[in-house]
Amino acid sequence: MTARRALLKTALALATGQLAYGEFSRAAPLAAGAKAAAAGAQSQPFDFAWLKGQAHWLASNLYQTSRDTLPPAMTKLSYDQYQSIRFRSSHALWADLGLAFRLQFFQVGRSFTEPVRIYEVINGRAHEIVYDPAMFDWEKSGVDPSLMKGHAGFAGFRVQFVTNWQADVAAFLGASYFRAVGGDTRQYGLSARALAVDTAFPRPEEFPRFTAFWFERPPKDSGTLTLYALLDSPSIAGALRIQIAPGATQVMDIDTALYPRKPIERLGVAPLTSMFFYGENDRRGANDWRPEIHDSDGLSMWTGAGEWIWRPLTNPAQLHLNSYFDDNPRGFGLLQRDRNFDHYQDDGVYYDRRPSVWVQPKASPSGWGKGAVQLVEIPTVDETFDNIVAFWNPLEKPKPGQELLFSYRLYWGTHMPFESQLARTIATRTGIGGTVGLKRQYYSWHFVVDFAGGELGALAKDAPVEAVITVSRGQTEHVTAHFVEEFNGYRALFDVKPAEDDVEPIDLRLYLRLDGRPLTETWIYQWTPPSIKDRKLAIQ
Repeated sequence: MTARRALLKTALALATGQLAYGEFSRAAPLAAGAKAAAAGAQSQPFDFAWLKGQAHWLASNLYQTSRDTLPPAMTKLSYDQYQSIRFRSSHALWADLGLAFRLQFFQVGRSFTEPVRIYEVINGRAHEIVYDPAMFDWEKSGVDPSLMKGHAGFAGFRVQFVTNWQADVAAFLGASYFRAVGGDTRQYGLSARALAVDTAFPRPEEFPRFTAFWFERPPKDSGTLTLYALLDSPSIAGALRIQIAPGATQVMDIDTALYPRKPIERLGVAPLTSMFFYGENDRRGANDWRPEIHDSDGLSMWTGAGEWIWRPLTNPAQLHLNSYFDDNPRGFGLLQRDRNFDHYQDDGVYYDRRPSVWVQPKASPSGWGKGAVQLVEIPTVDETFDNIVAFWNPLEKPKPGQELLFSYRLYWGTHMPFESQLARTIATRTGIGGTVGLKRQYYSWHFVVDFAGGELGALAKDAPVEAVITVSRGQTEHVTAHFVEEFNGYRALFDVKPAEDDVEPIDLRLYLRLDGRPLTETWIYQWTPPSIKDRKLAIQ
């Protein structure tokens, strides 16, 4: 899990997973010691093909760690000290060129100890942007900036757009993590990563990290920023091209070329990382005054066969990994569907404004093919940890010597570009089962699932709408579906009665139909029955 306290305070401190800094190929050295774009500055030709060659070269050699050791004072910075070291806006890249984008950089320190090298690309030639402590304001930190003389000091960067120079539209900081906002709320929330390696195994996860970035100087009045990144880790190296287009829904087009060093058991493509503490469906940890606390409330999937699936998130008592197998998926995403402030009551970090992120696979030579959307849910005791991960896991395991190509588009915002024409899930609620007013003879768990949209509002109020439910184990009872005028949709209700000694997770599947025709997307869920002792207490 990734620490999030800094995110909630400033939306700047992204994921803190760190790996060693990969050195560049000595056979193809990069420009060093030059001021960006300075007249006569040392430079070299650059394009995406060269970068892919660099990543391929790295993967064919042993992984190397950083040779730059930070002064101890920089690794011991407190949260407030680190946040007080601010990049001077007068040093922002392109600040004086009248372009639609500007870039500011993050200082290494605290958890972000691995530096990245940064380059500007002009007319196909790369010029290094050389770190200088004078680029930062150190006054409030209590740290002597001369400590950083002779060290590489950039940890990442933030992107600003002409619509508001005081606000970020995206930020890249920590391992291969990045995040963005939708223009309609300008609110940070969940993160994306370049890659996930061996997530949710009973061993430490490997976090590939960006080691260098290249920024193409955009044409005047261009609303798209093109950047490139080199990725490295003990198991894999890679090259990325990322095109960022801010807007009400921000779009990122990503092309990734991956080169494994060794076999990888679980590769995560287009990984998304979020937080779910509790919500209306899962109140196990609900001891806070706020009704709900989460960055995302569900995983949405559009399968290769055209089925729309909604999986509400949970905060389980034990780690859960679910695989949803597919062939050439049309898309998936972690969404915040519930946009009602009253459901959160948080006027500090505004969970109702958190962006959703949708992953749209694009055609590539290798294709996405067969695999699974995998969802990892990790127990958390508060809102300061990212405990939700979703990614595409190819069926074929990566092997050394391969080139793996994946292209996709990310959408960040409150409105996603793709949506089923069927009714969608708008709420999931759960509680003790049984019949009100009657003594419970056994333990069961009650589910209430609300659907709205599609054709539901136009149906006759007495239409014979049917709730179609399947469960992997146990029995369902008290199944009903009826129209609810207050949200102009239908409510499905049912109980699940587990076997007396069954404490393993039970998979549920539900949709509404009329005359054999589906009216809604497919709602799926995983519920874990409590211990025998807790069941007895619940029905007393």
